[in-house]
Amino acid sequence: MKRISETGRSQRLRIINVLKKTQGLSVAELGVALRLSYMGVKRHCEELERQGYVDTWRRPKPIGRPEKVHRLTLKALTFFPTASNSATIALLNAANRLYGHAAAEKLLYSVFNAKTDEYLNQIRGHTVIDLARALERIRDKEGYLCELTCEEPLVLTEYHSPIYDLLTAFPLVRRLEREMMERALGVRLERHEEMISGLYRCQFKMLT
Repeated sequence: MKRISETGRSQRLRIINVLKKTQGLSVAELGVALRLSYMGVKRHCEELERQGYVDTWRRPKPIGRPEKVHRLTLKALTFFPTASNSATIALLNAANRLYGHAAAEKLLYSVFNAKTDEYLNQIRGHTVIDLARALERIRDKEGYLCELTCEEPLVLTEYHSPIYDLLTAFPLVRRLEREMMERALGVRLERHEEMISGLYRCQFKMLT
């Protein structure tokens, strides 16, 4: 793949994957996470920064000078799966023009109802944690980089959204996505989303 060859060796891809799930890490932290030497990580980060996949900022410390932290740029999103939604967005906009502003909304409801049924057919489990683990595996396979935190409250964290352009064009999708996951798990969820630099994170916190 061209993108892989542009970034060089596999260690740089590992750095990109680790950084995707953080708000930025220092060279020392990356070295611990990847079990690589400080100088090796530093060299790879410098190359990734030169290629435009990583930038740096200064993170304040309780004591001493701020430390240099590396984080992904928007350019690095090319390494993660993205659904081709441009045609979908164009069709939804056309439906609104032809049939009124509610047309796209009705289509989206239909799509997410079908997706919910698909999840319900795949998810098996006796407890909420079992169901959440099954949903975590499904969402991760779909490219959402999903992780479950099995503490109270349970939280599903997604570090990537293949449909981010659809979320932006039709904000209703955020609610439909939450409701879909609520039906799949049988619990109420609180959805919180943020985008910092090239770092996307969306958390679904399970409410009691």
